[in-house]
Amino acid sequence: MVMTLEADYAVRIVDALSQSEHRVDAHTLSERTLVPLRFALKILRKLVAGGIIISYKGAHGGYALARSADQITLRQVIEAVEGPYMLNRCQQTEYGCTHTAGCRFHGIYDEISQLVRQKLDSYTFAPFPQDPSCGKKG
Repeated sequence: MVMTLEADYAVRIVDALSQSEHRVDAHTLSERTLVPLRFALKILRKLVAGGIIISYKGAHGGYALARSADQITLRQVIEAVEGPYMLNRCQQTEYGCTHTAGCRFHGIYDEISQLVRQKLDSYTFAPFPQDPSCGKKG
C-alpha cells in the first residue's frame, strides 16, 4: 500500500510551513516542496478547509499554520486531503461491505485501520530532535 501523491504533497507543504516563521505564498511553497503550483493550490484549499492552515489575502498574503506545529498530526494532514483513513473501502458507510453478512475480514480491517490512525496521531509537525547519528555512516 502506498500513500497517495496528494497526501504526500500535503505533508510536504505542511512541513514547509512548520519550518517557516512567516507566511509563505503558494508559489514559494510550490518551489520549496517541488509540488506543481496547480496541484499545490488545490491541496492548499483542502488544508484551509480542514483547519490545518490559514490563508491570508492581499499583497502580503500567503499561508501559515492554523495552530502550532506540535498540535498538527500527520493523520490530520492526510485526512484533510484524503478523508478518513481506512484500510479497505468496505469500511466506508456509503460504500458498504459487498461481502456476505459477517465478513470475517471486516473486523480485521477495522483493527488495522485503528492502529494506523493511532500511529499517525502520534506524530506531529514539531521539529524533530537532533539525532547525533544522523548523517554518519556506520
